[in-house]
This record gives sequence, structure tokens and C-alpha cells, in this order.
Amino acid sequence: MTDARAVIESLRDGCATPEGVAWFAAGLASGQVSDAQAGAFAMAALLRGLSEETRVALTLAMRDSGNVLAWDLPGPVIDKHSTGGVGDSISLLLAPVLAECGGYVPMVSGRGLGHTGGTLDKLESIPGFLTDTSEDRLRALMSEVGCAIVSASARIAPADKRLYAVRDVTGTVSSVDLITASILSKKLAAGLDALVLDVKTGSGAFLPSAEQAQALAKSLVETANGAGCKTSALITDMDRPLALCAGNALEVAEVMDTLTGTAPTARLIDLTAALCGEVLALSGLADNAEAGATKARETLTSGAAAARFERMVAAQGGPKDFSRSYAQHLPTAPVIRDVPAPHSGILTRYDTRALGEAVVHLGGGRLKGGDIIDPRVGFSHIAAPGTELGPDTPIARVHAADEASADTAIAALQAACQIGPAPSPLPLVQHRIGP
Repeated sequence: MTDARAVIESLRDGCATPEGVAWFAAGLASGQVSDAQAGAFAMAALLRGLSEETRVALTLAMRDSGNVLAWDLPGPVIDKHSTGGVGDSISLLLAPVLAECGGYVPMVSGRGLGHTGGTLDKLESIPGFLTDTSEDRLRALMSEVGCAIVSASARIAPADKRLYAVRDVTGTVSSVDLITASILSKKLAAGLDALVLDVKTGSGAFLPSAEQAQALAKSLVETANGAGCKTSALITDMDRPLALCAGNALEVAEVMDTLTGTAPTARLIDLTAALCGEVLALSGLADNAEAGATKARETLTSGAAAARFERMVAAQGGPKDFSRSYAQHLPTAPVIRDVPAPHSGILTRYDTRALGEAVVHLGGGRLKGGDIIDPRVGFSHIAAPGTELGPDTPIARVHAADEASADTAIAALQAACQIGPAPSPLPLVQHRIGP
């Protein structure tokens, strides 16, 4: 027998056991552990850390505190997780590509958090698209389409939900061990055979430094593999917006431009291919990551992924002809204006977090719980670092609900860009961590 105080003391003293933290996770879900004890546990984890074995045990126990899906499908169940960024719409491309390549993708996604956009918010800019679904319907979507992007049910990892709420008010959100257990407990509850992680670094990332990103990626990869899910991670650039658009409907339109070949965005294709290559290799659907990336690129450029995405949209309540008429279905803002450069010179870099926050203040994200998102707003045509700016060269185009909001967003974006000497471009994929 054990108790919460004994587990907290062992963690405080650096001698926590896998059995103890597993008991504590079960107590979070059952109510046997109080909020005060949960806060003490979180602080001890932040200050002392967990061993790899103990972190795996905590992750599995949090996963097992709720429903864990099991599948009987003719192909591997695979997925990807991103630590969040600005202009990051990769999930919308990756899910249909992986399904077209023979995988099954029950992608449980989230909403916008802070300055970063949320996959569910983006999809809900499509008229009729439903992200809330039952387990039975998710199973049907796997059989019918091979991919779905849905919200987590209350029955997924309830121990994590409880601990996260406590961490949010006790200054312990930044614990790498608890971030790891939180992310993976929810992902592994989907019954995955393989997982690829996109860990962001740079000014738009939650953990901006390269050292922080590598520490988190290493923790995630070790823990997921220790829990029995084949996993690798790519550390990718978030020192600039990932693509040309930031804002819900604008990003969906850019995804469709890329899927259909109307106006493809190279960075979206490159990162989608790299992430797909990793998970296709891990799951045995490709001989290696390079072959998997080539397969993913072919699927993107052939139009097959666009057709699969259209099937997913229709199956989740959206228009049946979305890939052919997305421009007519997506909402547009009443005010659209160019953002002039503050002065001439070379665009060196962005404060990407500030750019993301400007989208939130336009109404494209939530300043407080319960806020209604305006799917129309954001930035498009975002200039890449290295662009030579002059009086007639805009930094971007703002999409706003009214003129006053547009003025505020223009000032914010001008303040978020730095003009100076030509930058040294950072590679999109900076490191790989995994088996």
C-alpha cells in the first residue's frame, strides 16, 4: 500500500519509484489525491525531475486512467504531434497523405493555445465540419476514410486533465517530464503503432531555445519508445511563421492550394514529407525515411491526398465538394489591406510569437476561455526573411473584421519584423532524434 504523501516525499528526495508515480496517477483520476497534493507532486517533479523508467510509468498510468483504443485494422495506426507554432497547418496535409500511403490516422487534436493556432479551430472554419465525435463514429471513420481529426473526449487520460489544471495555477507547466507525460498519455490512448513528433524551436515556439527543444524531444522519444510506441522526433524551425498564412480559414485555404497544386507552399510540402517519411518508416510502410518522404511527396503532388482530404471533410459534416470549391466555402474578412514595410531594407527575422499574438488580438484566437473565434481573420502573403523591402513591397496582407482592428494588427506586425543585414537562413529541419 502507498499514499500520496509518501509518493511526494520520495519524489522530493529523488527516489521516486515507477510503482509510486503510477499509483499517484490513478489517484488523480479517482479523486484519492487532493489538489494540494497534486500541486506538491508537480513542484517536486519540476525541481527534482523523473528518471526515464519513472517517467514511462507515469505516462502509461495517465494513459490508462481513461479509455485506451484498440484497433483491428489492415494497416498500422499512426500519427504525429506538434508542440505548436504559427502558421503550422501540417496536420491537415499529413493525415490524408498517411492514409493514402496505407496508414490509419485517428488524430486527436487541440485548439489554439496562447499565441499558437489550433488544428480544430482551423477545421471548424469549414462550414459544417464536426470535431466532436463518439468512439464508435471514430472507428467508422477509420474504416470509411482512413483518417479523421477530432477533439479528445473527457474519457481520454482524465489524470492528465486533472494534473494539467493544477500545473496551470502552480507555476509548474514548464516541467519537461510532466509535459512529456501530458502529451504522450493522450496520444498513446489512441492506440498508436508509431508516432512522429514535430518539436519547434525559435521565437515562435513554447520552448524557444535549441537546448530546451532538444531536451523535450529526447524526453518524448525515450518515453514513447519505452511505452512501446515506435517514435522519432524532428526539431524544426519556428523562428518565422511556417508558411505564408496565419489565421484559421486562411491556413485552410493555403492547405487546399497546396493539396490541389493551385499554389503550393514549398515549406508545407517539405515538412509534411519529412514527417511522413519518419512515421512511414517507423510503421513499416516505407523502407526508410527517405523513401517514405518520396512516397509522401508523390501522394501530395498527384492529387490523391486532396481527394482523401475531401472525403474526410465530407465524412465529418463538411461540404462534399470541398477540394473543388473551397474558395466559395471558406469565410472571408470584410477588411483586407497590405501591411507596408516600416522602412526599406532586408527583412532579417520575425518575432514569431508577437505575430501569433497579433492574430489572436484580431480575433483569430482566444484571449480568455469561452471567447468566440473569428475564422476569417489573420495574415496572408507573409514575406520570408531575406526579402528585400521597399516602399511598394508589403510585409504581408492583413484580414480583419474592421478598420480599427486592421490598423492595430498592421502596427503589431511592423513591430514584429526586423529589418537589417541579410540573414543566415536556418534549415527547416534542424535535428532528428530517434531510433
